Amino acid sequence: MWADAVGLIDRMERLHQQGYSPARAGGGMASWEPPVDIIETDHEVLVLVSLPGVDPEHAEAFIEDGVLVVRGQRVLPPEIRTARIHRLELPQGRFERRLSLPAGRYQDVRRSSVNGCLLVSLHKADGGGQW
Repeated sequence: MWADAVGLIDRMERLHQQGYSPARAGGGMASWEPPVDIIETDHEVLVLVSLPGVDPEHAEAFIEDGVLVVRGQRVLPPEIRTARIHRLELPQGRFERRLSLPAGRYQDVRRSSVNGCLLVSLHKADGGGQW
């Protein structure tokens, strides 16, 4: 029964990933990309990453060569071992999203949780303009 459940999870994950723009596959690399919204104000850039069920403390967010990198992993709850599965639509496993940022300098990268999303706040160091 466990092997059947794992097989079903794998099949559902492959099908659902098609709607979540798969990134890179295999060898521990990211297998899906979460959807994002990017909003810029006069003082900061806000990135809202759809990650329901992921603790913001277990998601990395950092700037690398002018690109915001958000990555981590969503894992199935332990209850799955004894549960009867009716539907699995949320993608599981390693995720990574790389986002080009508006030109400028940023003082820090802050993470918080807002309504099931990871909110990444990037404070502008130079007060820069709009995109």
